[in-house]
Amino acid sequence: MPPETLIRPCLPGDEHALALVGQATFLETFAGLLAGPDIIAHCASAHAVALYRGWLADPDCQLWLVETQQGRAPVGFMLVAPARLPLPDLSPRDREIKRIYMLGKFQGGGTGKKLVAEALAHARARHAARLLLGVYAGNAAAIGFYERMGFGKLGSRQFDVGGQSYDDNIMGMSV
Repeated sequence: MPPETLIRPCLPGDEHALALVGQATFLETFAGLLAGPDIIAHCASAHAVALYRGWLADPDCQLWLVETQQGRAPVGFMLVAPARLPLPDLSPRDREIKRIYMLGKFQGGGTGKKLVAEALAHARARHAARLLLGVYAGNAAAIGFYERMGFGKLGSRQFDVGGQSYDDNIMGMSV
């Protein structure tokens, strides 16, 4: 059983923890699949402290931080924002889980389900039509998790890391 965790809404000042967890989970997930220099360059831009600071200041975005119960170390997070996915029927009312990251050691204890429940509650409060997300098509474990949560495949997109294109599934559910 994974160690106990707490979930809380993020506050200004959490941007360093968010960037650290984003970089660590990206490395943990893609080391061995992507070239090291490509991972480093991607993390430097896609998980920059300034990027998280901007999301924290944006009223259209909501972030939650997952911390260990003992010691309050950051081990995961989720970002929900207006959807920006290449779907022909995308609505301004759609919300997107842009990032839902958890260190592997802390997966499988129910925290992911709690995060999805938070995302659904947030989407309903915003009167969203759907909750959407993109997930690497080669990540069978993540896809299985999302399917168990009620998401279905709606389309696909290309995701670029280091000049290489990778397939993402676009998944969604009605809110």
